[in-house]
Amino acid sequence: MKYLCLVYREERIVDAMSKSEFDAFVGEHRAYDAVLRESGHGIHSEGLQPVQTATTVRVRSGKVYTTDGPFAETKEQLGGFFLISARDLDEAILVASKIPAARMGSIEIRPLRELEQP
Repeated sequence: MKYLCLVYREERIVDAMSKSEFDAFVGEHRAYDAVLRESGHGIHSEGLQPVQTATTVRVRSGKVYTTDGPFAETKEQLGGFFLISARDLDEAILVASKIPAARMGSIEIRPLRELEQP
């Protein structure tokens, strides 16, 4: 089964890191991504640009509305994701618990909905 692990953390904490701290943090994520790929759990992962670059799109009564920024006010912002393969939720939790950003934020795990192709 495929799960999306959404990485949430406070951007202000990451922004306050020195260059060497940030490089080490990114290095940890790259190393864990390699472990996931080698184990067969890792499918794809990416970081996201800062929340200031986000645009939220809503369609109401056929009209498109856009808002600068994330869809909700929250202390933690979506910072990246890991798309993984796991036998079940328990295994997905184990995999997600080792994502380095979990130490400073949270990881939301969502199973992917397999849609039938037309």
